[in-house]
Amino acid sequence: MPFKRLLPVLPLLLATTFTTAAEMKIGYVNTERVYREAAPALNAQKKLEREFASREAELKKLAARGKELELQLAKGKPSDSERRAMERELASVDREYQAKSRDFREDLNQRRNEEFAAVQERANRVIKQLAEREQFDLILQDVVYVSGKMDITPKVLKELEK
Repeated sequence: MPFKRLLPVLPLLLATTFTTAAEMKIGYVNTERVYREAAPALNAQKKLEREFASREAELKKLAARGKELELQLAKGKPSDSERRAMERELASVDREYQAKSRDFREDLNQRRNEEFAAVQERANRVIKQLAEREQFDLILQDVVYVSGKMDITPKVLKELEK
């Protein structure tokens, strides 16, 4: 019975809801693009590359030495004592490579998280300032679909350049 009383008013309620939603100013920011293209993100990436370059070079040297030993074992005809010595060295190089590689990845991930947390914090400040300045009602990140006319990522990237 109460539902029948609401039926005549329902179109009016729906129209009001759609009108209010149509008046809202909504924007979207593509966070992945900000992490790929923003100057602070690019600077953070370069900083990490410089910071970890020597350790990466050391890993490459270990990998090259391991391959060299494998080739010597496969192609050469070493004596039994030479073969055992080479196999021990190969096992040692492999263990060292695995340990250093694991430490490298863990340290790099930790530093990357630290650097990009700062980038994210700065981007969020810029987004909030932009929202207030241009009077947005809502700004979204990480959505399934958004119309291109709502994408304010270029504006955010431009603000981050300053």
